[in-house]
Order: sequence, then C-alpha cells, then structure tokens
Amino acid sequence: MRRGAGAALLLATAVLSHAAEPEEYRFDAAEFAKKPFEFGGYAEFKQEALAMRPDSPLYGLNFPGEAPRQNLDRSTGTLELTGRWNAGAVVADFRTHSAYSRDQFGAASLNRIYEAGARWAIDDYWSLDAGKRTLRWGKGYAWNPVAFLERPKDPNDPQLSREGYVVAGGSWVRSFEGPVAATSLSALVVPASEDVNSTYGKPDHANPAAKLYLLWQDTDIDLLWAGKGSRPGRYGADFSRNLGTNLEVHGEWARTSGLTRPLVQPDGAIGQQTLDATSWLLGLRYLTDDEVTWIVERYRNGAGYTDSQYADFLDLIGSGPGATPGITQRIESLAQSPYAKANPGRDYAYLRVSAKDPFDWLYVTPALTAIVNLQDRSYSLTPEVAYTGFTDLELRARVVWLRGGQDTEFGAKPSERRIEAYLRWFF
Repeated sequence: MRRGAGAALLLATAVLSHAAEPEEYRFDAAEFAKKPFEFGGYAEFKQEALAMRPDSPLYGLNFPGEAPRQNLDRSTGTLELTGRWNAGAVVADFRTHSAYSRDQFGAASLNRIYEAGARWAIDDYWSLDAGKRTLRWGKGYAWNPVAFLERPKDPNDPQLSREGYVVAGGSWVRSFEGPVAATSLSALVVPASEDVNSTYGKPDHANPAAKLYLLWQDTDIDLLWAGKGSRPGRYGADFSRNLGTNLEVHGEWARTSGLTRPLVQPDGAIGQQTLDATSWLLGLRYLTDDEVTWIVERYRNGAGYTDSQYADFLDLIGSGPGATPGITQRIESLAQSPYAKANPGRDYAYLRVSAKDPFDWLYVTPALTAIVNLQDRSYSLTPEVAYTGFTDLELRARVVWLRGGQDTEFGAKPSERRIEAYLRWFF
C-alpha cells in the first residue's frame, strides 16, 4: 500500500503549498473565437493501492486462477484525444481512449474510439447526425434509468467519459411563445450486428428510439422511448426544475417490458426470469452561500436483485469450482451477467458533498461521496480532494472504503479499501 499512499501524500503536499497563491487573470478574445479545427485531450497517470479480500466470494470471479493477495498495486496511464472540424453547417468530431495498466497480476491495454461522427445543420430547425455517440439521456447524477441507449455510468465517478454506440438520426427544434417555450424531437436508430454495436444486444435489429423535449413553464421535461429489438422495449420520462436560486430537483421514471435475467435459486440452480421492471430516481442539488454543493438521490432499480437474491448468488460463487459437478460452468456463465455489474441491487441512496475553495484555499475542492444499498445496508464511502491551481493540470486523490457483511454487495467486493492518486494534464 506504500506506493499509493505515498503518491497521495505528495499530491496533498503540492496542493497545500500552492493553494494560497492567486493566479493573474488575463482575457484573450482570440481564445473564444470559433476555429476551423480544434484538437485537444488529456494524459493521465493514476496510482492505486488496494487492500484485498482474498476470502471474498467475488475475489475468484474477478481474478480467476490467481493466488490470494492481501495487497495490490496498480499503475495506469490514460490518453484521450479529441478533435472537432467546423465547416459551416457540417461539424465532425472524434474522441479516442487509450489506457495501459500494470499490477502484480499482469498488464492490460485498451484502445477504443469512444465517439466519432458528423452533424449537419440543414437549417435553424432541422439537423442530421450519424456516428458513434454517447447520448447522455436523463437528469440524474449517479444513475440514469432512462439512459436506454448508453453504457452505464460508474456511480462512484459519474464524470468519467464513456464509449458510445453507433447511431443515426435527425432532430427538429423550435421555440414558441406561451407555456411551452421550446421543444425538440429526436429520432434515431441503433443498428446491432456481429460487427456493429455487438455489445448492445441481440444482432440483426435496427433498434429505433425517440426523445421529445419540452421546456414547460421553466421545467425541462423529456419523454423517451426505445423500441423492442436487441433489448426489450422501454419508455420513460425525466424532468428537472429550479425551485430557487440555489435549489434544483430532478427525477426519472422508466418502464421495461419483457426483461429476461438470470436468477440463482437457493439450491444453486440457475434459471431465467422474465419480468416487467419499473425504475425511478428522485434527486436534489443544493448550493449553499458558502459554495458547498449537496447532491442527494434515491434510486429504485426495478431490474435489480433483492438482498436475498444477491446472497444466493454469493453463496453459489463462494462454494468454489469443483464443489459440485458443473459448478465451474455455472459460475463462468454469471461473470458477465447483471449480478457482476456495478450496483446490481434493488434500492440505493446517494450523497455527494463538495466544497469550493474552503478556508480560502484557492483551487482546492474536497468532496465526500456515499453510496448505500438500502436493502442489505452495505455502503461505499469516498473522501477526495482535487486541486486545479497549476496551469492545465489537475491533481486528485481519494480513498474508497467498502463496508458490509460477506453476503452483501459492498462487503463481498474483492477489495475493502482503495487509495488512488491522479495527475491529469490537459492540452
């Protein structure tokens, strides 16, 4: 654990030694002019030190065939490149993501195109868009039940960039006088095949979807629909409204019809369950006069597992390969199932508190994030600090604690504590 803790200590020392130094502000109008071509991105180095739980049910599922370890040190380098070409009515853009990580178990690399496509603004009302896109449907901060066409967020770090899907569609936008001040309609398809959007679901489907946006009496409202195809049919709505200068309320509601998921029985057998799932989220965001931001969300995952259903899964995983005939194959079949995804449970609460420049420490933003599984009472707790006082540099350190019994979501994770230190350079 020394490398990660040492990196975090050096980061904190740099922050406190530089925090009180003001930076001269200069305005250059040329920086805001629209350029024909824009190129940028960031490079990041992250050092992690993990306190492992080798007796955890999920340890063997996440690290199959590896010897038990009490500690794990991981170094990761990440490079994201972005580009934008402005050619009047046509705008093309891209975002790439490359990462290389190494720890005591080995090394791994990743190279992906997260987004790439073009948009044609036909006139003031109509536009066409095609390419790989992260659509970002929904108003929630940690979760989005109506994000029908996206890969899920990491609730413990929702701002991380995500890979999109290949889509094609068009949009119409219009403003009005009256209670409905603005509206827009987007219609698109998400084609899935063995070569395109292969992870979206079953191949050989066009997967149509649509979103209707309304600005009704200062309330943002979306009505969303995704047709049955590679995934079950879904529909839902979201809203966001400012209740005052510093207070905002938001919510989402989604319904999925004919959802099929694996279900581990108390005797260890694995069956398939088909259900209609209703999910919803309700949240508040409040900014105090001292620039402390509070975000609170309550999330109901209608497709999630109850605490007893998840405990049955953990019992099967914990029994280990070879305990009964065929158990190895059953365990492997669950490695990519909803059981193994982030937050597979039914009911959650989320809290994030962040303060800007506390105690007159310029460019310093400490924060605390808590995620609680309301059924099994397990939780994660993440204090962190970020510093942006150096030009084009961001320093960040945090500790992630996971607590709960061995038959709970966070108590069964393969690690109980993770110390992280980041250095990110923007260019």
